[in-house]
Amino acid sequence: MPKAYVFTRYGGPETEAFVDVDRPSPGPGLLLVAVRAAGVNPVDWKQRNGFRRPGEHEEPVFPVVFGNEVSGVVEGIGDGVDEFAVGDEVFGTALAGGYTEYTLVPASVAAHKPAELPHTVAATLPVAAATAYDGVRQLGLPPGATLLVTGAGGGVGAAAVQIARAVGLRVVGVASAGKKDFVESLGAVHVPSGPGWAERARATAPDGVYDLVGGRVLAEAAELLTDRSKLITAGAPEEDVRRLGGARVVRARNGAVLAEVARLVVAGDLDPHITETFPLERAGDALRTVEEGHARGKTVIEVAR
Repeated sequence: MPKAYVFTRYGGPETEAFVDVDRPSPGPGLLLVAVRAAGVNPVDWKQRNGFRRPGEHEEPVFPVVFGNEVSGVVEGIGDGVDEFAVGDEVFGTALAGGYTEYTLVPASVAAHKPAELPHTVAATLPVAAATAYDGVRQLGLPPGATLLVTGAGGGVGAAAVQIARAVGLRVVGVASAGKKDFVESLGAVHVPSGPGWAERARATAPDGVYDLVGGRVLAEAAELLTDRSKLITAGAPEEDVRRLGGARVVRARNGAVLAEVARLVVAGDLDPHITETFPLERAGDALRTVEEGHARGKTVIEVAR
């Protein structure tokens, strides 16, 4: 039977386990995908801790398979799907987890994988890169404007810096001192995070802020703007950012955005900066790398054929 890495209840790493699962069957609008690679994101361990996305209200049915973004090969197609065929290489957002050998992907949030992209690269795009793209597009800053990105050393942050640069923005990246070289290699001006970061960033006069941290950092970032409508976050709840005059990132969640971020990668404008890959058998190690904050760029799980 296919293997999957799951959490059996809300809690910490002690809730994680490998289990045997049934090979799923694709219902209407769904693709059965043989997973070749799965991206690892902070939201994965946050969901294990009980986090739910805005609009999610139903209790999960345990065990829950980890992971949200995958790349692989279509092995089955549900009714109503016309744009994909068995054998197509695709990437997208998994319906029921990605740290597994087979998963279901809604056709509406899948895209054809360009032949130039390895599965490991394509698997990094549906969550981090697409979130970054949606946020930069939402801000709509004109070429030459300055965008400040908090959490610029992480997966979404690094993608946001590059996408913003690709559309002609000047970018200021807030990240730890240890990530200075990495942030600067992306084309951003680095501002060290930690106490006093906002005063250090004030001289850069940002026209917009893309926050990926939340909390006090979000509140301090808001003080740097004269136009709070140019404050967005993917790192804080809706009520927190609205109180400051800003907004959450509105996710498009469609294949067109995935195709566009893939195009940016192929064109050389976006590099997901994969720093570590792990086999599925070490999914826990991959998740711990991200949960403990050691990862720069993206961590990926590879699933053997």
